[in-house]
Amino acid sequence: MFKEAIKSFISLNDQETEEKEMIIEYIHQYEDNLLYRENKFAHMTASGIVLNDAMDHMLMIHHNIYNTWAWTGGHADGESDLYEVAYQEVLEETGLKTIEPLTKKILSVDILPVLGHYKKGHFVGTHLHLNVTYVFIADMSSQLTIKADENSGVMWVPVESIDAYSNEPYLIGVYNKIIERALQVKGRL
Repeated sequence: MFKEAIKSFISLNDQETEEKEMIIEYIHQYEDNLLYRENKFAHMTASGIVLNDAMDHMLMIHHNIYNTWAWTGGHADGESDLYEVAYQEVLEETGLKTIEPLTKKILSVDILPVLGHYKKGHFVGTHLHLNVTYVFIADMSSQLTIKADENSGVMWVPVESIDAYSNEPYLIGVYNKIIERALQVKGRL
């Protein structure tokens, strides 16, 4: 399921064209375990960017491991429906009860470097997340709750202030690219 979704993704810049090709090549080489963390070099992940209906605020979580405000997302862990992975991660990490997809199509394909870190007392070596992103819309008045084992905060951030909250310059560029694409999908650009 995820292979077809990635293959049908239409790249809009050189970065996505190159990284889409790399992910497809990696899928061919490691099809048996690409959806699992057991592939210690690279594995599939899915992220969700949550915007309000006006698309001028992004819901961010304060990630415990990276100590920064970020999007939601997680590992496929065997699930081939990456949309469902992103959807569930949004709900789990924010406490939202209802969200709507802007579209069920992938809005970004990125290879994300993950530096070595400790998680639950165990060292996780440097590796790559072969990531796809979906965009969801939520009501800013909805109740939010943290997922204490993963984040220490959940809040709406004005899209023009994302760089003041994230200390990951590479991801700020990814966020801005996806927000711009979401605005195009919604017909606001």
